[in-house]
Amino acid sequence: MSERRLMTPTARSWLARPELARLWDKLHDRLQRNGIAVRGRVVITDASHAEREALSLLMGRAYPAGRITIALADLDARLRSSAAGCGVADVVAELRGQLTNKPALRSARQAQREQVWAAADEAMRAAGLAEATWAPDWLDEIRRGGALSRLAPNRAVWLLTQAVTVLSRLVAGETGISRGELAERVTGTAHGLDDDTVLARLVLRGLARSRGEEFPHDARGRRELWEAAGAGTDQVWSTALTCGLLPMGGDWPARMLRERSLANAETHLTMRDLRRIQWRLPPGTEVFVCENPRIVEAAADAGCRRPLVCASGNPSTTVLALLDALTAAGARLAYRGDFDWPGVAMANRILTRYNARPWRMAAVDYEQHVRAARDRGTPLQQLSGQPVVAGWDPELAPAMQALGVGVQEESALELLVTDLA
Repeated sequence: MSERRLMTPTARSWLARPELARLWDKLHDRLQRNGIAVRGRVVITDASHAEREALSLLMGRAYPAGRITIALADLDARLRSSAAGCGVADVVAELRGQLTNKPALRSARQAQREQVWAAADEAMRAAGLAEATWAPDWLDEIRRGGALSRLAPNRAVWLLTQAVTVLSRLVAGETGISRGELAERVTGTAHGLDDDTVLARLVLRGLARSRGEEFPHDARGRRELWEAAGAGTDQVWSTALTCGLLPMGGDWPARMLRERSLANAETHLTMRDLRRIQWRLPPGTEVFVCENPRIVEAAADAGCRRPLVCASGNPSTTVLALLDALTAAGARLAYRGDFDWPGVAMANRILTRYNARPWRMAAVDYEQHVRAARDRGTPLQQLSGQPVVAGWDPELAPAMQALGVGVQEESALELLVTDLA
């Protein structure tokens, strides 16, 4: 079946001529903004001679050079009485595509958004949180943030209802449950409250409000807020790789760690382990921190005795918790990472956070590693990304830009093992 046309082919061909293109473009925009109401005027500026002639024929009147103003009502009447046989809205839809009533669409979307917040208020009342002094500010913060406005209304309602359910359980004092367990009970999946979910951010904002605290913007702050609310993170899935740690004390976790270190065995410490150990260290303890697990393996094989912690790339919450505990017990840290721009950025964060010293991370070390790698015939990757200034050595970034290659931590394996021995 052929597509139905609103106009005869002859009328459509005449109206679709290029000289009238600007008119239909402006009318398509104007009618949509008008709610498809035929009112107001459109203006054609700097019309060419051909455009003036076409518009004059269309409207049945002569137009001088310059600005041409056309009333939509006049054009509508002219079209209906012409061979087109239909109004201006039908002609524009035929020539420029379907018209959308934008004011009506905005009103419908606004009504849907209001339904979202009405549903949130109802969920708050059902959960017994409506009287909480922090609750209105929490909802207002979410509303102003706009994150939910980009979601379908039913999705936004679903997330807000789940957030209220989680908050009602935590604010009411339900403790002794892991975040994963709570997520599974409320959302059906243990990952429903993972840090990268919208639901987790909604809940954390509510928890911060309920406790009169600022919203946490780093992993450690988020973990501490969950734990303060009684929903600790899972304690065993993430580990910190270590060797050579010799905490003092007679408790079995400290004894276990000492025995493994003295046996040149690496140890994966969970968050549960970190909480069991009473961190008392020999005076003057310096703990070395590397980025790659291969360094730990080589140090253990070589019988190195100096304490070593592996960040395993960007340090996890468990690694940071271990480093926090060691520095709180009086340890000094020495950090070593890769010579590439992400490695320099990571080193800046670690050195600043712990007032640590760089471990073979100066410009001269970088140049030495590049020479050694080239002497061995080791391929080096070209540097990519935005250069990062090293806070501990202003000469490092220029040296890296000059040579243009990155050097992985393993290239200095022998030197690092010598230091640890």
